[in-house]
Amino acid sequence: MISKKLAKAINEQINAEMWSAYLYLSMSQDVYAKGFKGIAHWYKVQFLEEQAHAAIMINYLHSQDERVILAPIAKVQTEWKSVLAAFEDTLKHEQKVTAMINNLCDIADEDKDRAAQNFLAWFIDEQVEEEENARDLARKCKMAEGHLGGMIMLDNELAARKYHTPSPLKD
Repeated sequence: MISKKLAKAINEQINAEMWSAYLYLSMSQDVYAKGFKGIAHWYKVQFLEEQAHAAIMINYLHSQDERVILAPIAKVQTEWKSVLAAFEDTLKHEQKVTAMINNLCDIADEDKDRAAQNFLAWFIDEQVEEEENARDLARKCKMAEGHLGGMIMLDNELAARKYHTPSPLKD
């Protein structure tokens, strides 16, 4: 049985995941306005992934017979000085999300909640991937920034990204 403390923390994480989705949608709109449709597409996929993360957590709370309580989503930044700045903020944000997931794991460990520990393991792996992707994209953008051809190549590469339903949501 899930503790009230962990259920409350997961509810807060659901809000954080929806805020992340909103942030990535905002980043998508900003880089689109800068003329990078492929990078905007990459951020739109991030937007969908963050919504899926919230859905996974909602499903888990339902499976534990806990109520999901949605909170207002705080305002997000709407402009970045460059695509590189957006990717650098993406990495910082993903590192913050990793810390929040680690906090959930700490609570599950304190509670000796094996089901929650197992559930959260997927998010630990996901955050390793999210941070690696953000770090790689920031590096690529740093190398390409100031070189129109390099930015066009990066834009084209990111335009090819496909959304895949995360495994916990697959039937």
